[in-house]
Amino acid sequence: MLDKNILKINNKIFIEKYKEKYYYEVISLFYNTIHSINIKDYSKKQVDVWASKNIDIKKFNKSLLENFSIVAIKNDMIVGFGDINIEGYLDRLYVHKNYQRKGIGTLICDNLEKNISYRKIITHSSITAKPFFKSRNYIIIKKQYVKRNNIYLKNYVMEKYL
Repeated sequence: MLDKNILKINNKIFIEKYKEKYYYEVISLFYNTIHSINIKDYSKKQVDVWASKNIDIKKFNKSLLENFSIVAIKNDMIVGFGDINIEGYLDRLYVHKNYQRKGIGTLICDNLEKNISYRKIITHSSITAKPFFKSRNYIIIKKQYVKRNNIYLKNYVMEKYL
């Protein structure tokens, strides 16, 4: 468990609890990751409704503050973030487009999983993230289609027992 606000990892990456001062950088990372990484598995219309230019910043920030939310920082830049609620719902896990496949998602997910008391974690995984979660022993419960602004996005309800 994170028993301090900051955990130093390999003298290169820090995991820190999310603070309101990070909201702009986190929202920017969220938008840019979806539009540059998830576009491989979703259409332009789908990524536009998933991460629109008109993100409700107050609502996004509020949900991060209400959940256990962390950021990964490298060279004073946020390179990833994730959050999980007290019921074990892993809502978001995003890594900067230039830092994919460097262990940052694993580092964030490890910390999220360690910091809840629930024995089961549930997430709604994108097509893009499904292999990552499968490699962490999450199992697919069902495939579903989520409707946003009359556009359907396919994702997977996945769970893991700790």
